Amino acid sequence: MGDTNNKEQNQNGMDMENIKEYGQAVLNNPKTNHDIHLLNIIGEVEGHECLPSTTKTTKYEHVLPQLAVIEDSEKVDGLLLILNTVGGDVESGLAIAEMVASLDKPSVSLVLGGSHSIGVPLAVSTDYSFIVPSGTMVIHPVRMSGTVIGAKQTYDYFKQMQDRILGFIESHSGAKKKRLEELMMNTDMMSKDLGTILVGEDAVKEGLINEVGGIHDAVCKLHEMIDARK
Repeated sequence: MGDTNNKEQNQNGMDMENIKEYGQAVLNNPKTNHDIHLLNIIGEVEGHECLPSTTKTTKYEHVLPQLAVIEDSEKVDGLLLILNTVGGDVESGLAIAEMVASLDKPSVSLVLGGSHSIGVPLAVSTDYSFIVPSGTMVIHPVRMSGTVIGAKQTYDYFKQMQDRILGFIESHSGAKKKRLEELMMNTDMMSKDLGTILVGEDAVKEGLINEVGGIHDAVCKLHEMIDARK
């Protein structure tokens, strides 16, 4: 009995540490006997450069190994991806999105608060997606910080990067590239920027997100998909 209690305490301690450090947890409902891995993408997606300690970030070097573990683990039945992000590093965000999309396990995303910029491909990378009624998604052109060389090659690189993002979104959602480009280059909504803000149902109407719903809907849908898979 003592060994069992110690193992449970150690497991609970590890779960709390994962939640605290990485925003991850395992949901295990005895009624369904499904093990669901919960993964949060919050704040800013951090890339190869470290952001200030005062900035809430999701580090891609934490997320990528965990996604590999999820894929390889026989104990994990599905992935629940929770998003509340302002965007961040394009290459790192796309890397995470590509790994999520290539998982051979059912996956569901839920947009809470917002999933902006590179958060858009992250939101559509799962097999099914939800957004809360007040959730937002912002589509805008690629931005670069730091020194930028004013040459045609720089413009071509920006265009290539935007095409990669739009191509990924189109292939993993019901949205079309031409319409996405229109939303990206919209000048009517933001006073000092290009782009479009989609709120809740608008994201569903544009084909980005499958359905408006909350955590209950997302978890139920994932259980349903896991049952269908088994």
